[in-house]
Amino acid sequence: MRYLSITQTSEKWGISGRRIQLLCSQGRIPGATKIGSYWAIPGDAEKPKDARIKSGKYIKNKDEA
Repeated sequence: MRYLSITQTSEKWGISGRRIQLLCSQGRIPGATKIGSYWAIPGDAEKPKDARIKSGKYIKNKDEA
């Protein structure tokens, strides 16, 4: 299996290297492993769906306020 670096993956997916580091540390990229201080990402890994809130509004229960 061929592995890619964070830089190669960021060019492939069109997102920043820091965002890929976060996705790896959160376990959202299957098969990504940390080797020393570097992440090895499988070449056939799919880009995870962006689960961040884009509306600018946070969803809160009224009970929590």
